Amino acid sequence: MAANYWVSSQRRHWQFSRDELRDIRSRLEDSVSTSASASAASLITQYPLPERRLLSVFFREQITKLGRRLQLRQQAQATAQIYVRRFYTRVEIRRTNPYLVLAVALYLAAKMEECPQHIRLVVNEARNAWPEFITTDSAKIGEGEFRLIHELNSQLIVHHPYRTLSEVQTVLGLSTEENSTACAVVNDHYLTDLPLLYPPHVIAVTAIFFTLALKPSSASSTSSSASASASAQQSSAAALQQQQQSSGGCGGGGTAQQQQQQNKLQRFLTWLAESNVDMEAVVDCMQEMISLYEVWEQYNERVCKEQIARFVKARGLDK
Repeated sequence: MAANYWVSSQRRHWQFSRDELRDIRSRLEDSVSTSASASAASLITQYPLPERRLLSVFFREQITKLGRRLQLRQQAQATAQIYVRRFYTRVEIRRTNPYLVLAVALYLAAKMEECPQHIRLVVNEARNAWPEFITTDSAKIGEGEFRLIHELNSQLIVHHPYRTLSEVQTVLGLSTEENSTACAVVNDHYLTDLPLLYPPHVIAVTAIFFTLALKPSSASSTSSSASASASAQQSSAAALQQQQQSSGGCGGGGTAQQQQQQNKLQRFLTWLAESNVDMEAVVDCMQEMISLYEVWEQYNERVCKEQIARFVKARGLDK
């Protein structure tokens, strides 16, 4: 992997502003709507899809299912999620078989993360996971790989927040439990557009802030509850208020464990103030993650599967 994110293709070609990302997707849908073919032009209205983040939850579940069958580590699965998100900024989803795209993305990600899998094994396991949508023809995976590489302009190296998280863990003295929680938040951020909006170190800092200030253990990596989301918002407000008042000192009190947690949070805020991390970006990431956990309430796997199956079957994309 290229050591320097700042000169990487990820930063130069795959980092967008929200407006740029919105325009890219709008142009993609417009290109379908204005297609010369009447059947292609009606794709958007004929086959509605779930909210983008809910669709990402479904995709993540499917990648995890196949990843476990192939015994792939988390970073390879995360890279596959990035490939899928990038691919669908170039290709309208209703023109594809998403199950095939997921299998191809995981196959390619495994190569890039140095844990390659034989193409026949990937086909067999994908077939076992999604028998309705994947054929036994391994050539489909091979063709899909070339298509994916082409659409991504051969820019396949992905920088993840995990490295920053590992480095900062020792600096801040995070416990094993806190590090695991921060990793869970990082895993969840792949369900949003944040990987296309902000550098990995900003995501890592956001995950640590969540871990120390918000304690989202009941929300991350599972379907969030309304109470967890409300608690996260209240804790966020309290943490931001504490940050503003940190220079003036705060009253003591609480148990020794609470005081230790308070000291750790204060040490993190001091470290954050002395760093060059963009605090506006961190706040935006925090808000995006809280919004994700709220939207997650509406997730329904059956609905997502049915809506995808409709256009895949109707357009013969499973052949």
